[in-house]
Amino acid sequence: MSKKIPTNIITGFLGVGKTTAINALLAQKPESERWAVLVNEFGQIGVDQAAMPNEEGLHIKELAGGCICCALGPMLRAGLASLIRTARPDRLIIEPTGLGHPEGIIDTLQGKSFRDILDLRAVICLLDPRLLDDPRVLSHETFQDQLNLADIVLLNKLDLATPEQVRQSHAALAGLFPPKQRIEEAERGRFPVELLDLVRDDTLAAQFPDSHVTEQTPEPLQTLALPEPGKPIRRTGSGADFVSCGWVFHRDDVFDYDRLESLLKGIEGAVRIKGAFRIGYVWLFYNRVLEEHSIDKLAWRRDSRVEIISRDARDWENLEQGLLACLEPAPMA
Repeated sequence: MSKKIPTNIITGFLGVGKTTAINALLAQKPESERWAVLVNEFGQIGVDQAAMPNEEGLHIKELAGGCICCALGPMLRAGLASLIRTARPDRLIIEPTGLGHPEGIIDTLQGKSFRDILDLRAVICLLDPRLLDDPRVLSHETFQDQLNLADIVLLNKLDLATPEQVRQSHAALAGLFPPKQRIEEAERGRFPVELLDLVRDDTLAAQFPDSHVTEQTPEPLQTLALPEPGKPIRRTGSGADFVSCGWVFHRDDVFDYDRLESLLKGIEGAVRIKGAFRIGYVWLFYNRVLEEHSIDKLAWRRDSRVEIISRDARDWENLEQGLLACLEPAPMA
């Protein structure tokens, strides 16, 4: 390739709005450019790709089943090489899982395999100000290093935070050393695309560089078979003090909206729930962070799928039966 590919990492803890921010960036993509997005999910199924647009000049590759900085490290290198070769992008964006430590990804991008191909520019971290009120998040070493390794920190979900939480976040971020290049506020994930081209500060260092190597290696996604109608595929995983369980349903399975929403809202102890569901002739994306949830329409038509992340294992079999109970009766042959 004649020049290096501008590359950015968009990081941030679970539920801060990374996918929404990337979609807002994609809306600013020049029509003449090809962009590639590599999405990494902690869960086994992978749901974020369903929420991203499918359009000309955009290539999206998803790596599910763990963190690409450790458990999926070899898959990161292979996935990057395949995406670059296939898409030949003018820009590359990498979205790690919210539980992912950025250092391993940075090392890969600047290592001998990609240093002559990729130009790592600003690492951007999204922050929900309300997270600073949660001592479990504050003490999480990966959360701290996501901020330590970021060139730019974007305060997001400001409509849900109090003015005092926003003020305290600005004060805390201003006290970081080395200082950030930019501390900005994003409106529903939207920020100027020009921020992507700020130069990476290579002096930024992790405070807990070994915190991400303890993650367990989960079951590989390649073992997934195609589901049959009414017979979903289920996969579980664990690591970084969290557990996940995901299901993939056949595209002919149709969910009842009211029963499904009631079930998903009633799941206690879930840190994150994401799902793409067929509701009649419409497909919807369900996104829950702690007790807040939103629903949007989707262009996705491949299948229905849902992923649950929590700190402790749930009764997955009982939840599966609950999901099955949300299905509409199959039409008579």
